[in-house]
Amino acid sequence: MKIAIGTDMEAHLPNTVVDLLRKMGHEPTLFGAFHTKSAPWPKVAVEVATAVSNGDFDMGVLFCWTGTGISLAANKVKGIRAALCNDAETAAGARKWNNANVLAMSLRSTSEQVAKEMLEAWFSTDPSEDTDDVIALEYLERIENERFRDSR
Repeated sequence: MKIAIGTDMEAHLPNTVVDLLRKMGHEPTLFGAFHTKSAPWPKVAVEVATAVSNGDFDMGVLFCWTGTGISLAANKVKGIRAALCNDAETAAGARKWNNANVLAMSLRSTSEQVAKEMLEAWFSTDPSEDTDDVIALEYLERIENERFRDSR
């Protein structure tokens, strides 16, 4: 799977996650502070989210200090469902019930072991086909389409 991965600051965890993704057989492409010491979190988030939304990448992974800002910014891009996760169960639920396509992590509070567990859960969980879950996502898509249509 092609994965867009971005961080707003140089840190050990994003590099570890890149290595883990490669070991899992994925192809990560690096955005943001992988190339510099720091990068504006909204810019990194939008670049990764746009690349996923356009279909250039299958999924995205994002990092910032809390994970909150980068996930909020990514969710401004049409078609993105970024989920800030702090454990494997939350990551699995985000994939299952929300069909999330961008995983956001906190640089401050995510350990390497928890990141590994989240990646394993994220990439081994398929979106739910339960009628209620499908209807919920269709509702979000309608709202998103109306919002983007009205804003132009």
